[in-house]
Amino acid sequence: MRRFALSSFLTGTLSALVATASATVALPAWAEAPKVVVSIKPIHSLVAAVMRGVGDPVLLVRGGASPHSYTMKPSDAKALSAADLVVWVGPELEGFLEKPLKANAPKATRLTLMEQTGLTLLQTREGGAWEAHDHGDDGHGHKDHDHKGHDHAADHDDDHDELNSHIWLDPANARAIVTATADALAARDPADAEAYRTNADRTLQAIDALDAELKATLAPLKDKPFVVFHDAYQYFEARYDLSAVGSITVSPDRRPSAKRLSAIRAKIAGLNAACVFAEPQFEPTLVRTVVEGTKARTGVLDPEGADLPEGEALYPTLMRNLAASLRGCLGA
Repeated sequence: MRRFALSSFLTGTLSALVATASATVALPAWAEAPKVVVSIKPIHSLVAAVMRGVGDPVLLVRGGASPHSYTMKPSDAKALSAADLVVWVGPELEGFLEKPLKANAPKATRLTLMEQTGLTLLQTREGGAWEAHDHGDDGHGHKDHDHKGHDHAADHDDDHDELNSHIWLDPANARAIVTATADALAARDPADAEAYRTNADRTLQAIDALDAELKATLAPLKDKPFVVFHDAYQYFEARYDLSAVGSITVSPDRRPSAKRLSAIRAKIAGLNAACVFAEPQFEPTLVRTVVEGTKARTGVLDPEGADLPEGEALYPTLMRNLAASLRGCLGA
């Protein structure tokens, strides 16, 4: 009887231990992952790649909305208030986030990408019709800079001196963004640091392959002039030695002056520019106005993935779509 009782006791104890262990293993891997909020789709895509298998970052500017004119929703404020880490480009792009970050996420770690080391930062070009671009002494358009934000409402059609914030359109910058994200996540969540590092390494390799692919795709376009809707593509142009000669507007939420439109039309005619590109978020009427009376074709470039589903696959798809749109309209 004692032997049977002891056996029953051991069996019951072992069963309880197995059940406890099973319950522990069954907990989802993302249960303790940091709550991460990301401002825009291209950056969200890169952050999602670093967080694969650990957690899912929350995106603020969804669908075809633009950070230039975005208005916060109650759900956005709620996401910010719960955030452990907020990843954004900076006030140069997401001016709508400056006050909510202070009001709704005062204790969250803030990863401001424009302030990270290893980035190429370019100044927004002056005027509507640009002179032949000089990429600077180092061949890549690097400029001395500071990280002070500015008020987009103060933008106008005169010459100005500010940083171009569309940093993700240079794959070298995308690499720096991935590395900075992995570092921030590892510091916030040491238990999953190895996963973040592994994901980052995999993503960096994929970016390198994408960069090589785009260089080959865009090589025939080197000497073909074109005009863009706003100066969002300078990083892409510098990386692949493209020939944009002007932008229709300074800021996409502000209508350009008649003087600016006239200068752009003259530039198109004088250089025999092959194409003028609109953007999906904005009214294409201005593009039609600019090309009227010229031989230029029209196309669409999407710098933020307005029509793409959010997620890890968005960034490489966005970059390939830019290359395909350029090749299609410029006739390569």
